[in-house]
Amino acid sequence: QVQLVESGGGLVQAGGSLRLSCAASGRTFSSYAMGWFRQAPGKEREFVAAISWSGSNIVSANSLKGRFTISRENAKNTVYLQMNSLKPEDTAVYYCAAHFSDRYYYTPGDVEAEWDYWGQGTQVTVSS
Repeated sequence: QVQLVESGGGLVQAGGSLRLSCAASGRTFSSYAMGWFRQAPGKEREFVAAISWSGSNIVSANSLKGRFTISRENAKNTVYLQMNSLKPEDTAVYYCAAHFSDRYYYTPGDVEAEWDYWGQGTQVTVSS
C-alpha cells in the first residue's frame, strides 16, 4: 500500500505560480512511477504529467507543456508539480497518483486505469 498526500494548493492570481507536492509513504517510493491529474468542476479528470521512478522519462499533456513541470526527489519520497503562468482555466482539484513498475523508464501516462494509488487531491483556484 502507498499513501499519497498532496499539498501546496491554494488561491493565486492569473499569471502566478504554485508548486504542488505529493508525499508518499508506505512502500519504496523509488519503485513507483508518479503522476498528476486534475479535475475541474463539471469536467472529467484529465492527465497533467507523469514521471518514471528513475526520473528518466517524463510525459506531459501537450496543452500544458511549457507551463507545468513534474519532478521528483526519491530521497524525500516526494513528487512535485511546478505550475507557472497560471490561468483561470487551470482551476481544478489536482490529484497525485502512483504506479508500481520494475521498469525504470515506464509511466502509465494518461491511462487512468493503470494508476494504482491516488491521493485525496488539493484545490487550486486561479482568479482572473
